[in-house]
Amino acid sequence: MTDVLRRGRASLAFGFFAQGVAFALLVTRIPAVQDRYGVSDTLLPVFLAAVPILAGAGSVTTEQLVKRVRPSRLLRWSQPVVLLALLGVGAGDRMAVLAAALAVFGLSVGALDASMNMLGVSLQRAYGRSIMLGFHAAYSLGGILGASLAWAGAHWHLALWVSYLPVVLVLLPLALAGSRWYVDGDPAAVPEESGAGGGVPGGTLVFRTLLPLCLVMTFAYIGDSTVSNWSAKYLQDTLGSSEQLATVPYNVYMVTTLLGRAIGDRGVRRSGAAAVVRLGALTAGLGFAVVAAAPGAWVGMLGFTLLGLGLCVLVPQTFAAAGRLFPGASDAAVARLNIFNYVGFLVGSPLVGALGDAWSYRGAMLVPMALVLVTSVYARSFVPEPDRYGGGHERPRTADVGRGSNGL
Repeated sequence: MTDVLRRGRASLAFGFFAQGVAFALLVTRIPAVQDRYGVSDTLLPVFLAAVPILAGAGSVTTEQLVKRVRPSRLLRWSQPVVLLALLGVGAGDRMAVLAAALAVFGLSVGALDASMNMLGVSLQRAYGRSIMLGFHAAYSLGGILGASLAWAGAHWHLALWVSYLPVVLVLLPLALAGSRWYVDGDPAAVPEESGAGGGVPGGTLVFRTLLPLCLVMTFAYIGDSTVSNWSAKYLQDTLGSSEQLATVPYNVYMVTTLLGRAIGDRGVRRSGAAAVVRLGALTAGLGFAVVAAAPGAWVGMLGFTLLGLGLCVLVPQTFAAAGRLFPGASDAAVARLNIFNYVGFLVGSPLVGALGDAWSYRGAMLVPMALVLVTSVYARSFVPEPDRYGGGHERPRTADVGRGSNGL
């Protein structure tokens, strides 16, 4: 059993890593994609918005599919589709090809994100302690590698397909091989009643109970999209940095996100998820305040550093909390919750841009700050007392974690 769990954990971590690489390779080469296909500045936002919208549709579809198909099987086949769609984006030469490739990427990435986090939640339940942040740390590491590979491709003026093909040739077979050891949870091993929400039936998804976590997910991704879309422009236009220095904050944010997630599980085990989420929200709020008030670029980068350390814990713990609230319907809860990461991504960048143009970009930073701070109000939703992870509060390890995929 221990070996099954360890292999399942390692293979799932690689799945998160591969997804981080693929997503970073796409989003960091958007200007090259635009040039290759001749996409106008007017049409580009339509393409960019279509991907998260279709990803949300993919997550909704996954919620229905997992009633008949194990999440491990969905993950096993959605990850290769994402990688091949990425290659399609780089290899095409007509607008219709780009539209089709991005549509496939969006739908499959929604299924991939949902199924990955379903397996992460069920594995955390099987371990009886917090391991969810470690999976998302692997995603952050993949994102850093993907962004570095994208930089190299741009630096050497490589065609998109030349940049993407080696990555797909390496990651695709490794992902398929690792998928043999994915481990599904077994809902039959979960008690009928959860300890949360005053006795919410464990096998019934009650959206009203899930709603606070949906709001947290949305606010976290509004904060994340603010950093990814506006950090460079803010540092250069508002804080007066050089163009070269303006590229640094997002890299710093990604590195501190990785570091925070790498050590975050220890914090959850020691102090509990609610305390970690509350600390993360306050740290992120402080980061936005520093960014908004910064007199210069270096203080601004300190703010983006704090943002990475604060925001990094919110999303993994939100997925984990959904699994604890609905232990017998965790797959459906995760799929429903996953939709709101795309909602936050869609809302965040236009919201800050509109406020910046109408008011000021310093003032615009106060809005995601306020939304992230609201997360601390919902901290109690993150840990039902009977399921609290951490020293002296770990649940007994689950005896049966299911058969897994592919005959496991």
